[in-house]
Amino acid sequence: MYTNGRAQEPSARETVYAKLKEQILNLELAPGTALSEKESSLVLGVSRTPVRESFVRLAQEGLVQVLPQRGTFVSLIDPALVEEARFMREHLERAVVRLACAHFPDAHLHALEDNLALQLKSIEREDDRRLFELDEAYHRILFDGCGKLNTWRAIGQMNVHLNRSRMLRLVADRHWQHLYEQHDTIFRAVKAGDADRAERVMQEHLLLGVRDLAHLMDKYPHYFISGGDGKP
Repeated sequence: MYTNGRAQEPSARETVYAKLKEQILNLELAPGTALSEKESSLVLGVSRTPVRESFVRLAQEGLVQVLPQRGTFVSLIDPALVEEARFMREHLERAVVRLACAHFPDAHLHALEDNLALQLKSIEREDDRRLFELDEAYHRILFDGCGKLNTWRAIGQMNVHLNRSRMLRLVADRHWQHLYEQHDTIFRAVKAGDADRAERVMQEHLLLGVRDLAHLMDKYPHYFISGGDGKP
């Protein structure tokens, strides 16, 4: 944001909100973790007010749950919402990748290629958080190159439970080469204008979440809602 030609620093509320959301999405604050206004304000070096406001905002997004008489907790991952978000992404991304095969700017092709090179480095370093960021950036580039950034932002509003399960998968299984190979195949199909191949591999790529989810729920049952009210 700019005021009188100068960049305006983000407010304490925005900074705290962004930090807490990042910690929840990357599982630094695991599902079911109890949250304290006092402790968070001390750790983040702010008053309780921006922390309290951030908790409310995160609760509206489904990342935090406030339980009367019990406290505030990082929400458990809801498998139904994971699957719904995956379903939406699958159908939208299959459509977008077909658009990309029909026309995709050279600058965005280069951006995908650079992204893939960085993915390889992250795999070599076993850096799960960086790989997750690059995975998100890769898919965003596809939407951006097709002029569909608003669609990507709409997907983001549904993705909070899906993204935590994706991050958990990267932590639980470090055999990441297959993910890179799928990204690389999609890139090459877009470059060649092969819409059928690009769509097929994109579908396979996003269907990984269906198989992964059952495994993750079995390995980390305390992170997921398993019926009832989903309370930690």
